Amino acid sequence: MHILRKLFTKMIHINNYVLFVSSGLMIALSTILIVTVEDETFPTYFDGFWWVMTTVTTVGYGDFYPITVAGRLIAIVLYVLGIGLIGVVIGKVVDGFASFHKKRREGDIVYKEKGHYIIIGWSQKANFAVKEMMDTEENVEIVIIDDLNEAPILKDNIHYIKGNASQQETLLKANVKAAKAVLIFADDKLQGDELIDGKTLLIASSIESIAPNVYTIVEVMEEVHINNFKHIKVDEFIVSNEAISSLAVRSAFMNGISNIYGQLLSRSFGDDVFHVPLRNDWNTYREAFDALLQEGATLIADRGELNINRRLDDQLPDDAKLFVICDQSTYQKITAKEV
Repeated sequence: MHILRKLFTKMIHINNYVLFVSSGLMIALSTILIVTVEDETFPTYFDGFWWVMTTVTTVGYGDFYPITVAGRLIAIVLYVLGIGLIGVVIGKVVDGFASFHKKRREGDIVYKEKGHYIIIGWSQKANFAVKEMMDTEENVEIVIIDDLNEAPILKDNIHYIKGNASQQETLLKANVKAAKAVLIFADDKLQGDELIDGKTLLIASSIESIAPNVYTIVEVMEEVHINNFKHIKVDEFIVSNEAISSLAVRSAFMNGISNIYGQLLSRSFGDDVFHVPLRNDWNTYREAFDALLQEGATLIADRGELNINRRLDDQLPDDAKLFVICDQSTYQKITAKEV
């Protein structure tokens, strides 16, 4: 028993590749030997393979068993070595899954897929952003970057990477170069708007240095700090303090307007803002406006331009990006016509 214990202990420390190859060779060799030795008991190689697998996994259905001395000697070898070897292999597989789950939970991974969204800085705002993204697209791939000890959310399509987002190594682990967009949330754990926006600027600069073409949305605490970002490419800014204050004031002067903003900002209820592709038969904004209105949607903007209603007779540029207000079912009908 001491010799077998030492043998199995050494098996545990064998290189995984060698272990799996050895197991495969042992199963294949045992199958060939048992069929060769007892061709009447095991008429096909599949029967031999079936017996070998039920033996080394200790299932032992008893539908096949060797009857000759040579066959039984092969069985004894499988009992002594095969069961131990396969046991070690199964243990390695289980350990591998456990290790992979542990690495995912602790953020020690490298994300290699493309077309994902990266959220930098975990907070209640980021949590709402994840929910909103999943409401928008159920299977959206999301990578969260923060320095938490464990992942705040962990699902098949939500991944976590622990690290400093201002360091290139961390951003490369998140495959930022292949990301569809990056959302940088202000770190509300810091004291002072200058420090918060300073950290955001550092992260945005790091992203710009390695992935200048990725679409970047940045939350800043103070609008005056946006000038500090002029040397790097940021596609959109969200001014945190001003947005909340402005909404509160508008609600006070125009009761109920917050409900309108709430609908436009959430996919959960009411109408929403959607992007619609151009159609070949649209030459002017009026043609697009009238066609969409007939389908139940209101054309409101071309990119950031909200003056469509005063430009209805203008020509539609080739690079126009039109946005409409409608509900989800109407939008699905509109997009179905484009297919």
